[in-house]
Amino acid sequence: MPVKDELARRRFEKLVDRLESLMRAALKPEYRGYYGQLILGDDDLAEMGELKDVRRAAREAGHRLGWKATTQLVGGRLFVLDEREVPEEIERLAGDAAAAAMDRAWQEGRRPRG
Repeated sequence: MPVKDELARRRFEKLVDRLESLMRAALKPEYRGYYGQLILGDDDLAEMGELKDVRRAAREAGHRLGWKATTQLVGGRLFVLDEREVPEEIERLAGDAAAAAMDRAWQEGRRPRG
């Protein structure tokens, strides 16, 4: 039985490492580690194993990154979110970036097609 426990532990650690890597890659450097999120689709989840294990591993990976990680399953997708309080300057920076993206989208929508 101890061999099975050791295999399960190593498999879990490997999953945590993989999720941590994906979560780290999804971060925007200008937000200094805040506004972290990862979205895993059906195929990702099926490949990673049991949902409860993936959720637990995602929370552990988030802990390693300093996140207050939460998971939410919506329509077959698992959202891993950082729920920490965001410093005001980072919140302002993200708000400005979102407004600029909306302005670009609005401008592109007004251009004549042809």
